[in-house]
Amino acid sequence: MTKKIVIDPVTRIEGHAKISIFLDDAGQVSDAHFHVTEFRGFEKFCEGRPLWEMPAITARVCGICPVSHLLASAKAGDRILAVTIPLTAAKLRRLMNLGQILQSHALSFFHLSAPDFLLGMDSNPETRNVFGLIAAEPEFARGGIRLRQFGQEIIELLGGQKIHPAWAVPGGVREPLTPEKRSHIQNRIPEARTTILDAVARFKNLLDDYAAEAQTFGNFPSLFMGLVTSNGLWETYDGHLRFVDSAGNIIADKLDPTRYQEFIGEAVQPDSYLKSPYYRPLGYPDQNDHCRIDSGMYRVGPLARLNICNRIGTPLADQELQEFRDRGQGTVKSSFFYHYARLIEIIACIEHIEILLDDPEILSKRLRSEAGINQLEGVGVSEAPRGTLFHHYHVDENGLLQKVNLIIATGQNNLAMNRTVAQIARHFIQGNDIPEGMLNRVEAGIRAFDPCLSCSTHAAGQMPLQIQLIAADGNIINQVWRH
Repeated sequence: MTKKIVIDPVTRIEGHAKISIFLDDAGQVSDAHFHVTEFRGFEKFCEGRPLWEMPAITARVCGICPVSHLLASAKAGDRILAVTIPLTAAKLRRLMNLGQILQSHALSFFHLSAPDFLLGMDSNPETRNVFGLIAAEPEFARGGIRLRQFGQEIIELLGGQKIHPAWAVPGGVREPLTPEKRSHIQNRIPEARTTILDAVARFKNLLDDYAAEAQTFGNFPSLFMGLVTSNGLWETYDGHLRFVDSAGNIIADKLDPTRYQEFIGEAVQPDSYLKSPYYRPLGYPDQNDHCRIDSGMYRVGPLARLNICNRIGTPLADQELQEFRDRGQGTVKSSFFYHYARLIEIIACIEHIEILLDDPEILSKRLRSEAGINQLEGVGVSEAPRGTLFHHYHVDENGLLQKVNLIIATGQNNLAMNRTVAQIARHFIQGNDIPEGMLNRVEAGIRAFDPCLSCSTHAAGQMPLQIQLIAADGNIINQVWRH
């Protein structure tokens, strides 16, 4: 007979979810599950829509990372038109994606997770939030707000608005970058660089205080996947797919991302709307066997991107990447270090933004390749803040969508998130008590992945929180509420 703790919903994430933690008769954690309890159905209601509308429609999947869907959708459209877009259009798309990754990472670290690090995992939950952080660390919080604003300004200056810009289209982009807008972005770079370097230094100084979390927050072997360039460099917009294992060995490389179905399978769990992709050659992992390392579970996102690339290719980011790998003794397996990886990627984004803006071609007005429907199927793949994003469309001869498949980064981390909450619960939960710090650490294990459930189930809202400890006879023996 077992007992169960339910965390419903998980807080400081984007979307609705709950966690079930199962205890055996001895009060020890036997298992844990992360359930996504919302459903939106973009894959179905996009059917019948014209191809040309898909970038604007799918950008509405999420208000946090609309650019990611905008670009992946436009790239799928490029395939269906069978065109090579102008070089400047590709560079401008890349620039917007760097702004998107920067602003999303800043939101995740400074607004959602920094309250845990700077105020304490066990601090008062009424003040352990962005408002409490502003009160306790006003300059740090202000820097995070300004850093996110910088990324959003890049999106707005290119696309006309910060959220849901109707800018990237099949065949290219709608509007050029003007010299005035370029100068505005360039003038913001020094402040952004200073802010992120200070944040990285601050986080590294805190690592000794969170040694237990670093050891228990999703610290296990898995595969890692993401895009790299032809030379194996860090990539965010194009390139090919690479899988590495937890020892850093490349197990698959130079994979064509448009042929993802050959190496990525999609499983469905009965207790969640979130799909569970896995590496097909190694099979769907047995979630009850926590010692297996030869399974198809893989992780995506900033931690994965830093684990799979040979290097980033810019001086400041490569310097931090080397220290990151030294701390992890090679491949970094702990999901706690997703936070560290995000900060390094912000540095990389700023350096790559500066390089792109110095390119004379970035101001060209040749932005779009015109064509009609030349293929009946297209796959668009790009790196979203949380990991690799796939848009797969089937159309008819008139360009009307017949079938849509979206593989979202959060879904690809689903198996790893389940294993993470189980690992944290086993370490921190003992007996029938539900200390607030334990509750927060289980949630923080999910926040490390920065899941976007609105994207991955194709919802929005504010979340209260309830945890119940239920005995085998159904009696509630302990209960905690948050409103």
